[in-house]
Amino acid sequence: MVSAEAARTVVGILGNIISFWLFLSPVPTFYNIWKKGSVQQFSPAPYLATILNCMLWVLYGIPLVHPHSMLVITINGSGFLIELIYILLFLFYSDGKKRMWVFLMFLLEATFVGVVAALVLSLAHTHERRSLIVGSFCVLFGTLMYVAPLSVMKMVIRTRSVEFMPFFISLASFANGVCWTAYALIRFDLFITIPNGLGALFGLAQLILYATFYKSTKNLMEARKAKGEMGLTEISVMGDSNKISNAPPNACLSEIRQT
Repeated sequence: MVSAEAARTVVGILGNIISFWLFLSPVPTFYNIWKKGSVQQFSPAPYLATILNCMLWVLYGIPLVHPHSMLVITINGSGFLIELIYILLFLFYSDGKKRMWVFLMFLLEATFVGVVAALVLSLAHTHERRSLIVGSFCVLFGTLMYVAPLSVMKMVIRTRSVEFMPFFISLASFANGVCWTAYALIRFDLFITIPNGLGALFGLAQLILYATFYKSTKNLMEARKAKGEMGLTEISVMGDSNKISNAPPNACLSEIRQT
């Protein structure tokens, strides 16, 4: 019979794989940003929330705070590096005002985690106390990571379009929340259970929205494309009219003579 610890390790490895997929799921979004040279209407909030979450979970998983949490460290350390690349791309392709806001938010987050680490390691002297303090922050900001897409969900409901809510991010969020909730419940860890349980619920809500508005999104995009093609046709017709109106008078007279 498989022991609970072995099952937890297997689920944790699966959680690492799914979480890694989650961290990579915005790649098509950033390819789109790179291709168009602009962040368009994509929000930096999910990436800022995720990188803060990763920093806190790395702190939670180190042996000085919560021993035997290597799987937590590996995936969140990888996630931090990936999210840092996204933040840098957002900085590069944003305009001045948004660029400054993203930079200041990231600097504030890094400073906050550094201060928490310094205070916890110097003032709390047991693993239980350190785990409680850092774990509480992880619950708070881990929940914010999953709540951050609510602004995007609100836009989806208002516009009846999922164009700016990438499907793969929503699917990965749901799968990630389910897997890490299972990991936390095998050997009960409240600090991992709460944010990931909420993450599973929010991920499911996003998938429901995607299914609800997928058809209307296609219709809106097709209408936009048709309107764009019609605009190009009108420009072409106007260009031909200008050519006729600007033709030399002699050309018009010769046509009259030929008739």
